[in-house]
Order: sequence, then C-alpha cells, then structure tokens
Amino acid sequence: MTSPKTDRIYTAALVVIGDEILSGRTHDKNIAQVASWLQVQGIRLAEVRVVADVEERIVEAVRTLAERNDYLFTTGGIGPTHDDITVDAIAAALGVPVIVHPEARAILDRYYADKGGLNEGRLRMARTPEGAKLIPNHRSGAPGIQIENIFVMAGVPHITAGMLDALTGKLEGGAPLISETVGGYIPESEVSGLLREVEKAHEQCQIGSYPFFREGKVGANFVVRSTDAGELKSCIDTLCDGLSAAGYDFTPGGI
Repeated sequence: MTSPKTDRIYTAALVVIGDEILSGRTHDKNIAQVASWLQVQGIRLAEVRVVADVEERIVEAVRTLAERNDYLFTTGGIGPTHDDITVDAIAAALGVPVIVHPEARAILDRYYADKGGLNEGRLRMARTPEGAKLIPNHRSGAPGIQIENIFVMAGVPHITAGMLDALTGKLEGGAPLISETVGGYIPESEVSGLLREVEKAHEQCQIGSYPFFREGKVGANFVVRSTDAGELKSCIDTLCDGLSAAGYDFTPGGI
C-alpha cells in the first residue's frame, strides 16, 4: 500500500513502444489513461517517449528515464510475436538474463487450457527479466511485469487499464495534483506578463495556457495546478482579479 501522502513530488516517465504508433497505423490511447491514473496516485507523468521496435533504442530510453524518475512505465511489445522485444530490451538495460517465469507460465497454461494449449508464441508471454514480479492481467491472461522501478505493460489500452487497476494503491506517491481552469476570449499574448507574475507569487502552483480559435475569435484557457487546495484557490483568485482589472471577461471552469 502507499504511504501517507507527502509534499514530495513523485514523478514517472512513460515509454510507448511500437512501430505501429510511429507509423500512424495505431493511435496511442495509453498516454492519457496512464497520466490520469498516475495523477490519482499522487505521481506526475513528467515525460513520454515513443520508441520504435529497436532494442538499442528501447534500452537507451529505459536506462535514461528510469534513472531520473521515481517510476518508469512501458506499454507495448510484450505479445507473442517475434517483434515483441520489450522484455529482452528491459533485461538488457538492467544487465540481467531473460527467463521463463514459472508463475507466468502456470497462469498461461491455465488460461490456454481450453484454447489449444501453450505453443511457442504463447510461451513467449511468460518470459521476464530475471528477478521480476508479475502484474496481474484478468483480461487476457498474459501478465505485466514489474522489476525495480519499471512497470512493463501491454499496448492494448483496455488490457493496460486492467494492469493499472491491479497496481492501484500500491505505489508510493505524494499529494494528488488538483487543478482549476479559467477561460475566455483572451489572447494569451496579451496576458503573458500577468500569468508570469501570478505564478511567481504562488510558488506551489503552475499555470498552463492553452489557446484556441472559435467563432472567428482567439481565446485561451488558463489551467492552474497545485497539490495544495488553499494555494490553488489563492492563485485562481489572484488571476481572476488580474484579468478583471485588465478589463477581460472570463468564465470559471474554462470555455
């Protein structure tokens, strides 16, 4: 279980693995769901990298991102085919051999008992880096993998979601990030100075500006994020006062 929430900021990175993502044949849906899940756990998704099915590139991404974040998640490349090389790359990055995990093999043996049994391809999904633990997968049998601070998950979004459910409440995290939005038909270039001043006055908050173009007019939504509800309210109030003083109309909640 997670420890009590603290002010410490825990970060995670995500490596999305697969030629099909880079080619555009498949549209990734895991970034958003992993980011949302992490936020609830009190962990911030700090960076995302999309990597081809090339072992040395996966190895480099895993080593770099696992070192500078509390957690690293990967999606994709753990299926039954020859180009599913994530397990091999993770093992290479950590300098450990690949084994057939006995518990994973038993899980797959049971799952495929009435589906033609294990074959060479299906057995590939029981391979893990030596020393790994398993992440339960109640949707399609083949488990995910946890080793050190690395969590290796399927690329299919609904299977990824099930693996995230299995991890809920089990990772140490800080206070969840909360947010509020103010928006209006306000050109962000005209209020960039105000945004900078308000953020500087509220060190526990971050302000993101997201422009849009609608009905022939430009505008922006300003999203304030913080782990402290009191600081968040103070920042929102200061921002709204500044926008009002500058003569801008705005809508709480954004538009």
